[in-house]
Amino acid sequence: MEWVYIDSLGGHVGKQVVVKGWVYNTRSSGRIKFLVVRDGTGLVQCVINKADSEEASAAFDELTQESSVIVTGTVGEDSRAPGGYEILASGLELVHAAEPYPITPKEHGVAFLMDHRHLWLRSSKQNAILRIRAEVIKAARDYLDGQGFTQVDAPIITPSAAEGTTTLFETDYFGDKAYLSQTGQLYNEASCMAMGRVYCYGPTFRAEKAKTRRHLTEFWMLEPEIAYGTLDMVFDLSEGLTTYVVARVLEKRKRELSTLERDIARLESVVSPFPRITYDEALKLLGEKGHEVAWGDDLGAAEETVLSEAFDRPVFIHRYPAGAKAFYMQPDPENEKLVMCTDMLAPEGIGEIIGGSERIWDIELLKKRIKQHGLPREAFEWYLDLRKYGSVPHAGFGLGIERTVAWICGIRHIREAIPFPRMLHRVYP
Repeated sequence: MEWVYIDSLGGHVGKQVVVKGWVYNTRSSGRIKFLVVRDGTGLVQCVINKADSEEASAAFDELTQESSVIVTGTVGEDSRAPGGYEILASGLELVHAAEPYPITPKEHGVAFLMDHRHLWLRSSKQNAILRIRAEVIKAARDYLDGQGFTQVDAPIITPSAAEGTTTLFETDYFGDKAYLSQTGQLYNEASCMAMGRVYCYGPTFRAEKAKTRRHLTEFWMLEPEIAYGTLDMVFDLSEGLTTYVVARVLEKRKRELSTLERDIARLESVVSPFPRITYDEALKLLGEKGHEVAWGDDLGAAEETVLSEAFDRPVFIHRYPAGAKAFYMQPDPENEKLVMCTDMLAPEGIGEIIGGSERIWDIELLKKRIKQHGLPREAFEWYLDLRKYGSVPHAGFGLGIERTVAWICGIRHIREAIPFPRMLHRVYP
């Protein structure tokens, strides 16, 4: 008999199969016993009749939640069963009897669930989130690959800061100081001068002492970079990427979205064109809604929520004041107080999911910015080299995977959008 996964049972109706998984639920009605098994791909109800197999019936009586089992039986269709199929079991093998399972159907506190994250991942909703996360990542990479980009990975251990020295995780590197990467962008800039259009995908780290639903100390980013790129190209590429990813999840992950009880109408409205408003227009809109922001300040979570809730799809905020953004951003040629940058805010209050800009390509201006930001010149000599040997205008952006997943899944807190979150005061398990 063939070992099959639950999500492929539809192709085996009337056939005998083997399913290997874990006990999700049990109930009995006289001589008929019902076992719901999960194997990571879905759930299936297995029907055990004592008259057909006393051995299987006896094994059923030894089962506990999350015990590992192997079920043998015939696949049948049943619209009332999970997934639309059931197995008429002829054999049941108990591989391992689980101890009393700590996560029960009752309500548990967040701290308890996070302490048991290694087990919480087995729940239907957490499983659905992680499958959507995998689809988001695959779709995003497929999109960029299809646009002619080449993946060139960036290092995780770096000698310098990109997003400010106050949020660096420092480590000893054989007697020298080194840091966990805040972004792969600076290395992308080197790669795009070699390859034209590149992207990197990997973990990034920010030592931010922030306890909000939007912050992690370790998160994953997909970061494209384009030689000869412009801010308009950032708009177009990031918008195309976002609409493609959302459409792909709607197409491929309907079951998971249903498990999460996601309102897919909200996702179906994510189509081009996205609204584009300037920083000044954003401040005006905030003022109209009772949120005053001093010109020159960056927008915080509260302001991003107000702005994003004003639109039914992602919105671009562009041309921020230079003082509110990173050292490497190109000044606006029409107003040197502004930089050629944009943030994409997702709707439904999740906030920024993409940040991008044109990069400074004039070496003297870049030296000036490095000095103004108090950064160590020696750590950036290689970065300055890029402006010595065939410097060109270039641009790129970073897509935050966890915020994107949280938005698409309709979950409020980013901690559920990554398998094992790292947050302030949370490094276990």
